[in-house]
Amino acid sequence: MSRFDLGVYGIGLGAQLLFSSRILVQWIQSERAGKVLSPTSFWTFSLLASFLLMVYGVLRNDLVILAGQAVSYFIYIRNLHLKKAWDGLPWWVRWPAVLFPVTAIVWLIFGDVYSLGYIWEHSKIAGALVAWGGAGQLVFTLRFVYQWYYSEKQQESVLPRGFWVLSLLGSLMIILYAVLRLDPVLFIGQLFGVVAYSRNLYLGQQKQQPSSPITN
Repeated sequence: MSRFDLGVYGIGLGAQLLFSSRILVQWIQSERAGKVLSPTSFWTFSLLASFLLMVYGVLRNDLVILAGQAVSYFIYIRNLHLKKAWDGLPWWVRWPAVLFPVTAIVWLIFGDVYSLGYIWEHSKIAGALVAWGGAGQLVFTLRFVYQWYYSEKQQESVLPRGFWVLSLLGSLMIILYAVLRLDPVLFIGQLFGVVAYSRNLYLGQQKQQPSSPITN
């Protein structure tokens, strides 16, 4: 394996580490509170991890990864708005964060080396596998679309039960994609998530169940 490949995998693993860290922090805080929470750190780590994963996707010529991050990236920013945390960040963090995906899209459309046409033509992934991985990423992305819709209705950042259902389903689909794709970064990143998503579903279910009356 070349140094370039090691560097690319390092970027991908760094992104997955941040994704896992956001879930770990959210999980710990939710366990302490006895209910599902949506901490600011969850969205901050999400944004940083998504940035790195998009870079990894470009370097890996993987359309599935790129497409999977396109929508959720801006939902992370919106949740930071709802948490009143976005405006507190310095301008040199906010502006590059907003401009990066736009720049990446323009580069992919009009670039010579990493254009969408080049990636598709030189991709080593079979069409059926791309379709499966794309479906998994679609489910994974829809969880944040649902979370965004739910949070806008509540006018606060929350992680509803449906978010964890879609997370678990999408994660299992991506794990299968990663196995067939021989991608250790995606595989490792999703394993921890399956446990955390299941636990959050359990916490949410426990919170919804009414307490049993005490009888003498």
